[in-house]
Parts: sequence; C-alpha cells; structure tokens
Amino acid sequence: MSEEGIITGAVKKVFLAGVGAAAVTADKSAELFSGLVEKGATTVERGREMNRELKHNARQKAKERKEKAKDYAESDNPIGDLNAILAGMTAEQLDALGERIDEAKEKAFGREKEAGADEEKKD
Repeated sequence: MSEEGIITGAVKKVFLAGVGAAAVTADKSAELFSGLVEKGATTVERGREMNRELKHNARQKAKERKEKAKDYAESDNPIGDLNAILAGMTAEQLDALGERIDEAKEKAFGREKEAGADEEKKD
C-alpha cells in the first residue's frame, strides 16, 4: 500500500470516528433528555401531591380549631376554656398574647398610679 493510501485510510477512519462520536452523542443526549423530562414530571407530580396533602391538613386543623372555638363559646367554665385555648395556640400566638398582656399590665399599673395620686391629693 502506498503512502497516499495509508493517509487516505487514516483520514477516512478519523472522519468515521467523528461521525460515530456525533451519533453516540445524539443517542446519549436523547436518553439524558428523556430521563430529565421523566424526572421533572415525577417531581412535579410529587409536589402536587404534597400540596394537596398540605391543604387537606390545613383545612382539617382550621376545622378542628373552629370546633374548639365553638365549644369555648358555649362553655360555662372560663378558666378551663382559657387553658384549652392556650393549649391549642402556637408559640408565635403565645408570644403575641404575652406582649398584649404586658401592654395591659402597663396600662393598669398606670391607672393605679394615677388613682393613688388622686387619693393623696384628696387627703
């Protein structure tokens, strides 16, 4: 075989290798794309399921709290009702209630001071 034939054969092999690489890349890309699409669809469906479950749980808790509130409104035991209400509150709600109680104490203490000062003026 001549030198030209060897070079031509080598160039032909390199060209065919390039075509083969392109074909393999296209096949692998198609597989990867299909896999990503499938994974995305699965993830979206799981998200929908989780969202439905979350909505159901939120509705259920709201219903339970509404029923408790109705029971509290109809009850004749205010201390027991208060304890039940406090037991059903979240940490954030309890913090907000604590702030409101502190504000009420400050107002009441201010009124007591004013009333005491008025009594001293009368004497």
